[in-house]
Amino acid sequence: MTSDVRTAVAAVMPHAGYTYSGPVAAHGYYQLSLQPDPDTVVLIGPNHTGVGAAVAMEDRGFWETPLGTVEIDAGLAQAIQAEAPLVQVDYSAHAGEHSIEVQVPFLQIIFPRFKIVPIVMLSQDLGTSREVGEGIARACKGREALVISSSDLTHYESQRSAERKDRLVLKAMETLDEDLLVNTVYRHGISMCGYGPVAASICAAKAMGASHGRILKYSTSGNVTSDFRQVVGYASVLFER
Repeated sequence: MTSDVRTAVAAVMPHAGYTYSGPVAAHGYYQLSLQPDPDTVVLIGPNHTGVGAAVAMEDRGFWETPLGTVEIDAGLAQAIQAEAPLVQVDYSAHAGEHSIEVQVPFLQIIFPRFKIVPIVMLSQDLGTSREVGEGIARACKGREALVISSSDLTHYESQRSAERKDRLVLKAMETLDEDLLVNTVYRHGISMCGYGPVAASICAAKAMGASHGRILKYSTSGNVTSDFRQVVGYASVLFER
């Protein structure tokens, strides 16, 4: 049954191939489908290619998937750039990047009508993440917006090692502690590819009234392939008020 009030203001979703991380993402998107639809989804992902600006946004046009087209919210994109000037309009950073495009089909399935603002982060330090997240929150004030950050967790370690390390970053997400998240990644050498986008979404979520993170599903590629020697970790998380 759909709730009349949307408690989730932000979320974390994985971005590996659907075979590997799709079931984990589906847990998150199912929970979002039970809440009122947002008008716009701000998508923040890591820049894997190294191309483009430190923080790169597309500010107009459409994204197309096999399920149809989704419009970029030009008004919100302009507001985000005004509130967080380090976010630059740079289409080259998105050309070969998969981390947020894989989220769009899930959104098209659960929301009949919505716009997006796509942002990818090459710089993922704490200061950048805070400026991006807090700027997004200010820009979204008075709008029905949802923030989704995209990240996979530990890469190519044993199942036991991945689970141990990933528990540490998931604890930081549960407590909405972006400082703990980033410092844990650095201190323990965790190969989480989107820690900056997740930190930004935590900052945005707190400014938008979130009080806690809720872990919906954790799994690894080993649970799909039965090869537990070198796995990648995946989680879906909601940041709720």
